[in-house]
Amino acid sequence: MDRYELRRMDYSLTEDHKALQAAYRQLLETHCPIETVWAAQETGFDKSLWERLCATGATSMAVGEHAGGDGATLVDLSLVAEEVGRVLAPVPWIDHVCAVRLAERLGAVTPEMVEGNRIVGLEITPEPVTGQRLIPSAAIADSLIVRDGDEVVLLTFATNPTRVPNLGQLPMAWVDPAAADSRTVLGAGPEAMAAYGRAVDEWRVLTAAALTGLVEQTMTIAAEFAKMRYTLGVPISTLQAISHPLANMAIAVQGGRNLTRRAAWFLDNEPDERPELPGCAFVFMAEEAPKAATMAVHIQGGLGVSVEAAATAYLVRARGWGLAGGDPGLTAKQVGRLVAERESA
Repeated sequence: MDRYELRRMDYSLTEDHKALQAAYRQLLETHCPIETVWAAQETGFDKSLWERLCATGATSMAVGEHAGGDGATLVDLSLVAEEVGRVLAPVPWIDHVCAVRLAERLGAVTPEMVEGNRIVGLEITPEPVTGQRLIPSAAIADSLIVRDGDEVVLLTFATNPTRVPNLGQLPMAWVDPAAADSRTVLGAGPEAMAAYGRAVDEWRVLTAAALTGLVEQTMTIAAEFAKMRYTLGVPISTLQAISHPLANMAIAVQGGRNLTRRAAWFLDNEPDERPELPGCAFVFMAEEAPKAATMAVHIQGGLGVSVEAAATAYLVRARGWGLAGGDPGLTAKQVGRLVAERESA
């Protein structure tokens, strides 16, 4: 038996994992109530929350100790991402940590990036693009890492691109690399492309984790409402038309959580063994999150579709976050190619 044999099938959390997740859950529940989410809708960003997260080491934990970080694993980061999604935190934490880890691999990471004093955005695309491209955090990032041909490039702009209104309420903007005020090549060729592909896979894993947290909180909101709402003298939660969809949400949460942690573990320890797992986790949650959030709105009826309802805030992000990296269908096709190549081999 090799040292990984049991862990390949066991994704239970250690006590340290549980303590890490509990700490960030308490932090985010305290400092990111739904009012904070609504207040940040115009920009998609809450600077105070970002600074508070950085002060706790949420950005520095993502890089190795030699770069001034804490050397957290991708499983560690997925636990934080789940809590970010649970409260719909209006901060580009996932984009930033994936970009900084990419900069670290290419030997271009700086202390400002590690500490979060300089926000770095990341282009997420399963296939190469030319010209303008939408980048999820471009409207507030201090610099951006994009793929330009066979090069990985760091861009800076004197003025941030104008934010594009979007369903996920992200600080998203169109970016044209040719219009950048500064362009620094971080790497080129196959090795740089492999490092960029790894960053995209990490983004997929962490986004899947965030969507898992989002769905679990959506389910909690719907379940609490169903327990308090009565019809014919009984709580509506006792009706099969309500209880069965809630059970489906619970299944989606647990399935997404297991798949995400498995993808994170393999990407950290045996990245060439199951390269399709990050895409699988992302596509699964990108499909399940909108279904669950829509059902939560239906359970609450007229209240659920009101602008003031928390369920509405979760619904739009459930639909929008999965599109931040482009059409999830392209990722699904990539997964299909990876599986076909392995089977044919």
